[in-house]
Amino acid sequence: MNEASRGVPARTTYSVSELADILRGLLEDSLPSVWVSGEISNFSRPASGHWYFTLKDERAQLRCAMFKNTNYYVRPQPKDGDAVLVRAKVGIYPARGELQMIVEHLEAAGTGALLRAFEQLKARLAAEGLFDAALKRPLPKLPRRIGVITSGTGAALQDIINALRRRWPLAEVLLLPVPVQGKEAPPAIIRALRELPLRAPIDVILLARGGGSLEDLWAFNDEGVARAIRACTVPVVSGVGHEIDFTIADFAADLRAATPTAAAELATPDIAERYSRVDTLDIALIGLVNRRLLQLRERLAQMSGRLQSLHPGRRLQERAQRLDELDERLRHAMSTRLAASAERLRRHEQRFEAAAPLPRIVLRQGQLRLLADRLMRAGSSVLTERRARLRQGEALLNSLNPSAVLERGYALATGADGRILRDSTELSDGERVSVQLARGRFEAEVVDIQASKTRKSERS
Repeated sequence: MNEASRGVPARTTYSVSELADILRGLLEDSLPSVWVSGEISNFSRPASGHWYFTLKDERAQLRCAMFKNTNYYVRPQPKDGDAVLVRAKVGIYPARGELQMIVEHLEAAGTGALLRAFEQLKARLAAEGLFDAALKRPLPKLPRRIGVITSGTGAALQDIINALRRRWPLAEVLLLPVPVQGKEAPPAIIRALRELPLRAPIDVILLARGGGSLEDLWAFNDEGVARAIRACTVPVVSGVGHEIDFTIADFAADLRAATPTAAAELATPDIAERYSRVDTLDIALIGLVNRRLLQLRERLAQMSGRLQSLHPGRRLQERAQRLDELDERLRHAMSTRLAASAERLRRHEQRFEAAAPLPRIVLRQGQLRLLADRLMRAGSSVLTERRARLRQGEALLNSLNPSAVLERGYALATGADGRILRDSTELSDGERVSVQLARGRFEAEVVDIQASKTRKSERS
């Protein structure tokens, strides 16, 4: 006798993977997204770019995973011992049967308050008009003296100097070192913006520092620094942090650069381009001289013919001798000029060989790959959004479809003239009525008319 014949309920048996999927679904449905604070340990970043770590406190710990497409914009990369705040979905990793959190957002503990303070100050200064485009001053085309305000020992200073030497070595660089982090940084930066133009004639100022966390860059989110930038007597270019970092100083500056190196590049022309322009003008000048020489020779030939016809003999010989002298002088002058031009061309060729464009091409290729990656992610996000909007529109159309109303048991009645009937008082005995159902229609004849109570009371 089996269990069913004895009245014992049949057993439901799950495989391990089926039960793991059920448990994961229960967790994900009951806790769709939670905020958790803790300390990072066992942090690892394999070649895939995903992050795996443990989030712990003094009594418990949880395994976490943060995938590459989510952790891309987290700067700086966290490390063991960092106190962080994460937003994550809780689930089960079936392969190991472990509880784990899929992290969607990660920030240093306390970063949220700093971000709110940043947004509030940004909104207030923008409403005041401090960031208006009309206030932005144009940069000088050929700066002769460039002021630099940054740390005297940081890597940002060396990056700026290298970029200036490469692009525009003709400019003099005047450095005013300041602390770029901590409580003493904002007052020092404000003083530097006020005092640097007084020390020497400055064409443009570079305000820069290297990358770091939001707390590290906080000196450049100071209101006093923003107002000092606008009050500075010369244009200011900001180059703070990395490309993804934005500070209040960036919005107040006359021009924002993604990095300190980019700030130096945006503030200066490219000397290689200037050399190319000189070479172009040199070639044009040689062509002009050659054309002028040809014109003079033709004119001399014409004059020689006129002299021969008008003044034969001695006067013609004198003119011929003078013509030979002028021709010799002209040939000598042209030979000297061509030799000088050839020497300048040789020097320019040597400079061009020294300044090979291959490193810049490699850099631009890397930037192109990065932009292509960002474009693919943006396209995927837009496609997801459009699909969601299509589903919403489809639901709205279904809710407004008259056929859906008929499916619920309602009918649509029209008179003999095709008008839609809404009131029984519009009918008369014996009138034929057409009735539309959800499926099919039929004709009816009016045999009894009953007015609604509302109509009766209105008539009385």
